[in-house]
Amino acid sequence: MTITPLLQPAFSKCCALKIISGLNNFNAQQVLMIVKAAEQGGATFVDIAADASLVQAVRQATHLPICVSAVKPERFVAAVEAGADLIEIGNFDSFYAQGQYFGAAEVLALTQQTRSLLPEITLSVTVPHTLELDQQVQLAEALVKAGADIIQTEGGTSSSPSHPGVLGLIEKAAPTLAAAYEISRSVTVPVLCASGLSNVTAPMAIAAGAAGIGVGSAINQLNSELAMIAAVRSLVEALAQSPVTAPKI
Repeated sequence: MTITPLLQPAFSKCCALKIISGLNNFNAQQVLMIVKAAEQGGATFVDIAADASLVQAVRQATHLPICVSAVKPERFVAAVEAGADLIEIGNFDSFYAQGQYFGAAEVLALTQQTRSLLPEITLSVTVPHTLELDQQVQLAEALVKAGADIIQTEGGTSSSPSHPGVLGLIEKAAPTLAAAYEISRSVTVPVLCASGLSNVTAPMAIAAGAAGIGVGSAINQLNSELAMIAAVRSLVEALAQSPVTAPKI
């Protein structure tokens, strides 16, 4: 499988922007507000919970490609039948607060199970930041062999910046930036750098080797659609000013 043609132009230009509503966010009204803001702000695609009814509602509200996230492979089947364009194993952040973590063997097994159920659809897989960097690289390589088309990095929600302002934003993004740098040099598929990013660190993600970024809480925790649109636009503008690396599609 390769990257869906819907995303190829953005990945080729290293300016893909995914807006994440949340793996456990099943509030249709809130998700629709995030999705509409993503489209109006110029995002490339959206990432929502793998729920068929939610996919149907979002499909009617936007022309953007829809990615669905889950950690249970069987949830993808109905979501894809409902109109999802690609799938994501990951967005693990919400589980860490509950004390649930994902090891390399478990993520690899989930990828293999998902591929057996859905052999054709574009598949993105998150590499847990809780692994050491060398282990993240090893897992990413194994995931690509197992059929992953996109590798996503993470780590921002677990970092604890010690400084305010720009320095704090860079500290917050450091784990996912480091992972994007190491993994992008070891795999032949696009790397999506996600978790803890801002308009300050978005260009750093591209410079590190990512083909795009994923942003969740910086958008979905805002309380108005106008604020969300403005935040999305600031990310789009930041990516437009990023240095472009060699695409992997």
